[in-house]
Amino acid sequence: MNTLVVFCHPDPASFAAAVRDSVVQSLYAAGHQIRHRDLYAERFDPVLSAQERAAHFEDPTTKPEIAVHADDLRWCESLVLIYPTWWSGQPAMLKGWIDRVWIQGVAWELPAGATRLTPLLRNIRRITAVTTHGSSKLINALEGEAGKRVAFRSLRVICHPRCRTRWIALYNIDRATDQQRQRFLARATRAVAK
Repeated sequence: MNTLVVFCHPDPASFAAAVRDSVVQSLYAAGHQIRHRDLYAERFDPVLSAQERAAHFEDPTTKPEIAVHADDLRWCESLVLIYPTWWSGQPAMLKGWIDRVWIQGVAWELPAGATRLTPLLRNIRRITAVTTHGSSKLINALEGEAGKRVAFRSLRVICHPRCRTRWIALYNIDRATDQQRQRFLARATRAVAK
C-alpha cells in the first residue's frame, strides 16, 4: 500500500519522533511503499497568507510551494499522521499543512453552481492518527476531541467513501512511565503496519 507519513513535532529527540521512527520502520518491513514528510525538518510554512487565500480557487499548479505535498496526497492510499495533541488539536504546523495543501483542485472541487464539494482524494482508503495527550481521555472527551474530529470527520469526507480511520492515542503522557510509553510504541507500530 502507498503510505504517506506526515510527522509534526519540533523536537527531533521527542517521544513522537521515536513513534515515527518505529512506525516507518514497521511499514517498510511490512512491504508498504512509503513517503515521509517531517513538517518541521522541511521548514514547511503553515501560514495561509492573504494572497494565497485570495487565490484559493485558482488551479493548484499556480502554487508550486505545495506541489510536492499535493503529489503525495494524490499518490497515497493510506495517510498516517503522527503528532502531539496541543490545546485539543493538531499543532499549528500540521493544521497549516491541512489548510494549505487540502485545497481546491487537490482535495476537492466546487463546480460552478454547486452547493456541495466534490471529493478528489478517493485514492485514500485509510487515515490513521497517532498522537499523544497531556491530559486524560475523559478531559479530551469533555473538550470535544477537536483533533479527532478534524482528521476523521473533515479530512475523511474528502477521501474514499469507505475510508477507514484509526485513532491511536496515548493519554496522560506527562505522567506515563517508560513501560507505558513502550507499550504504546509497540501498539502503535503493530496497528499501523497492518
